[in-house]
Amino acid sequence: MAGLSRDGQGPIVGKLESQIYCIKYTLFCFNVVLWLFGLSIFALCLWICVEPGFNEWMKILELQKFFIGIYIILIGTLGIMVVAFLGCGSALMENIKLLYMYIASQIGLFVFGLVGACVLLDFSTYDSSIQPIIKDVLVRLINNPMHEGSREILRMVQEGIGCCGADGPMDYLNLNKPLPSECRDSVTGNAYFHGCVDELTWYLEGRTGWLAGIVLASCMICVVNSVMSLVLIQAVKKEEEEAIAYKN
Repeated sequence: MAGLSRDGQGPIVGKLESQIYCIKYTLFCFNVVLWLFGLSIFALCLWICVEPGFNEWMKILELQKFFIGIYIILIGTLGIMVVAFLGCGSALMENIKLLYMYIASQIGLFVFGLVGACVLLDFSTYDSSIQPIIKDVLVRLINNPMHEGSREILRMVQEGIGCCGADGPMDYLNLNKPLPSECRDSVTGNAYFHGCVDELTWYLEGRTGWLAGIVLASCMICVVNSVMSLVLIQAVKKEEEEAIAYKN
């Protein structure tokens, strides 16, 4: 209990003191873990945003919406790393006002992280909102074969990830377009079975799966931290009441 000596204040106060000691250092450790998670998320987000070539692909294919969730998570991560210090300090000092502020911040970070993860997954996973956008762009490129830029983008995508058309080789046949050489496997000569919509989505999933998982784990730690902070507040209040009662 801040500001009071705990020596010789009775068995109940002594028991509460040991419980508070255990809770606050457990909370301290959880905040260290949360800070490390925040650092990992921040590094992953930066890697995705600045990776050479990846941004160019997203701009060429008009998939900038993919980065909305990344930016939300990036902002939330900065909050995690700052609030973790608040959690450590408020727990060690057993300051009730700071602990209430910390709980409010944990709730805010939980909501922020959950929204960021949901938006990220909605624009990077199979059967998500990103697939119709990819399909519209690819069909438009296939329909414009006379444009040198369109042919080059299609060649780069189809050769780069090993796919053909939007949904498969039939896209070219249905549009009465010749099947380009980059739609065929260079070894077997057979056309790629999967379309570029599915292949690009799986490509994006591979880059965001771990990130979304760590963000959701951080949200769970925020819930645990909030609960432990409430328990710590109740224990500190009970200790103060017992200390006053023992003095009287």
